[in-house]
Amino acid sequence: MTLPAPTVCPCGGSPTALKGKSAEASYVHCCGRFIEQGQLPPDALHLMRSRYTAFVLENEAYLKHTWQEAFMPSSVEFEVGAKWLGLDIKDFVSTGLQDGQETAEVEFVARVRVGGRANRLHERSRFVCEDGQWRYVNAV
Repeated sequence: MTLPAPTVCPCGGSPTALKGKSAEASYVHCCGRFIEQGQLPPDALHLMRSRYTAFVLENEAYLKHTWQEAFMPSSVEFEVGAKWLGLDIKDFVSTGLQDGQETAEVEFVARVRVGGRANRLHERSRFVCEDGQWRYVNAV
């Protein structure tokens, strides 16, 4: 089940913003163009932000569509009652070519409250561009 689309994008806004300097953006013009309109994210940073938004919206279809097949789980579990509080991008780097495909890493902190307890997910994620589409690989 996917939750209704919000007015303001959950990712925090401008995908070029790093280290907490984001500008509020509408969902339709930010991550909604990738999740609902089918546009391809132009880089791993845009994909990271749209995947965070997909977690907020509990959109399993988008998450699986943007996961590299070799690492994709059979299903995506969502925490019941989770309230996502924000995403902070800490670092975004192109890591070059691997097997002829462009790769990148994004370090982020996502904050979520589950059962009244606040949690932080701090991760450096790897991405690969396969046939023009960026995909999430795994955490390093």
